[in-house]
Amino acid sequence: MRTPRRAARVAVLDPAGSVFLFRYDNPEVGVHWAMPGGGMEPGESPRQAAEREVREETGWTDLVIEDGVLCLWEHDFTRAGTPVRQHEHIFLAYTPRRDPAGDLTAAHAEDRIQRWRWWSPAELAGDHEPLWPPQLPGLLDGVRRNGAPAAPVDLGFVPNGPAVRESTR
Repeated sequence: MRTPRRAARVAVLDPAGSVFLFRYDNPEVGVHWAMPGGGMEPGESPRQAAEREVREETGWTDLVIEDGVLCLWEHDFTRAGTPVRQHEHIFLAYTPRRDPAGDLTAAHAEDRIQRWRWWSPAELAGDHEPLWPPQLPGLLDGVRRNGAPAAPVDLGFVPNGPAVRESTR
């Protein structure tokens, strides 16, 4: 049995269409790359959670999150020793390419964030460690070609692929 958890993330894109991602190593699902974001606090809306999480994980206080939701999805993983089924709202934001700001060491250690980088569209389309959600390259390609969707793309439940352990990469 998994504990339900609600979360929000932000696909942060630069003018060239690259996306900012963090590399995580989760005890259950292994190494993967995901957008800034995390669990919602009591009383928070998905958008409020997305704004707070981006600020906490990147130090960026001036990022403007677009109206509307890019996509919704659910997936399983273990958070702080608890197996969860996480329901995520993913938003869009645009910014010039930049580094995270401030000392984020403690926040990154708590969330098991190992490092960050900007991924170009070509890099996203190539061979790499797993992405959350796995459909991210196609979703962002659609945004680059047609703009944000009028309604959120609902990916439903996405099962985890085989775990990629740190020692294998």
